[in-house]
Amino acid sequence: MSGFRTATDTGPEVSVDLLVIGAGPTGLYGAYYAGFRGLSVAVADALPEVGGQIAALYPEKLVYDVAGFPAVRGQDLVDRLAEQAGRWNPTYLLGHGVTRLDDAGEHIVATTDAGARITAGAVLVCGGIGNFVPRELPVGSDYLGRGLRYFVPRLDELAGQDVVVVGGGDSALDWALSLEPIASSVAVVHRRTRFRAHERTVEQVHASSVRVLTPYEVEKISGDGSVSEVVVAGSDGDRISLPAQSVVAALGFIADLGPIEQWGLELRRRRILVDRTLRTSRQRVFAAGDIADHDGKVSLISIGFGEAALAVNHIAALLDPARSLTPGHSSDA
Repeated sequence: MSGFRTATDTGPEVSVDLLVIGAGPTGLYGAYYAGFRGLSVAVADALPEVGGQIAALYPEKLVYDVAGFPAVRGQDLVDRLAEQAGRWNPTYLLGHGVTRLDDAGEHIVATTDAGARITAGAVLVCGGIGNFVPRELPVGSDYLGRGLRYFVPRLDELAGQDVVVVGGGDSALDWALSLEPIASSVAVVHRRTRFRAHERTVEQVHASSVRVLTPYEVEKISGDGSVSEVVVAGSDGDRISLPAQSVVAALGFIADLGPIEQWGLELRRRRILVDRTLRTSRQRVFAAGDIADHDGKVSLISIGFGEAALAVNHIAALLDPARSLTPGHSSDA
């Protein structure tokens, strides 16, 4: 990734004009636009990779609401946003969940759960739906990282493997369909006969070579060092042994605001309330994207981009009143 620097490169102390919290699409665009406005930027995210919810949950799904793209694969959108932001060399602190925001005169000092301290003139919270963690598969947790996974950011990592996908929602069936052309075999295991996924997706799965096992649950995962076999049990007591080098547990996620609730921000409907400038109830703290709430709010990626740009323009003027609130067109730069 062009311009990619991590906290390891810079040490635990970082000082920038703007700290962006959240490396999803809105946060990445905010980082780009802040660089365009001449601000130095750090981007912190609790996840180990950029992309937020899209990269973690729907990397292979097509996104249709981004201007200029009739359709774009989720991971491709994330990659392009990261490349765009990389022009201005933002500092990335990945695997760093921000736990505290403390006022320090004309600065905010943020502390992360990985021990970093970021001093910034302003903060832009682009936390999406907040913290989200996968619902754990009840068995085989000791195989996590050794064949068991909750995310599939890169399909080619599973090429040529026997894959068992556990779950009945959109993510489970989307991954099964995406893996079918490149995996040696794909089986979907769901504890109910009915799926929660979109009806058209369910029809595609049944029409494919994907093996569908319902109502079955994973009873045992085994293997010498890494996964090699999955035993599933049916509601009637029937047991089936499946060869598997990878198990994708797509059982959904538990989302909460996490430390955000302790930052002294006014909240509404579990979102951060902002004014027309995207300013929160705290000085020097702004919010944009799905985490932000205001009258007439519509949650779309394209609107998140616009909110991030609007917030950054007001942040730029806040940090340096000599800066114009309206910077002109990027083609003039």
